[in-house]
Amino acid sequence: MVRGLKERHGLKIVVVSNEGREINEYRIRKFKLEKFVDFFISSCFVHLRKPDVDIFQLALDTVRVAADQVIYIDNTPMFVKVAEGLGIHGIWHTDYKSTCAKLAAYGLHRNGGIIREPG
Repeated sequence: MVRGLKERHGLKIVVVSNEGREINEYRIRKFKLEKFVDFFISSCFVHLRKPDVDIFQLALDTVRVAADQVIYIDNTPMFVKVAEGLGIHGIWHTDYKSTCAKLAAYGLHRNGGIIREPG
């Protein structure tokens, strides 16, 4: 879904994660994330962790995009609230279908307006 939205809308994709170096590198390799993720802001490299507001500010500074032009998706409500405190649009991910609907509310549609379930 993210790859399709990136292609259709010309989005920059940034991953902000609290992971150790080994698991971070494994996931990037395993899921071929480098093929569609533009930036990785990983706690193991930047020595900041969510919910520290500075990791979100670092992501904004790295991408050089205004906070109100960003949509942050996370399954941890506290992290979404911290991002929203910077003026970032937040989506609390609870399931695929509701996240797709929330993205569509921001005008992010795929496949002629339909975002299909994976699988």
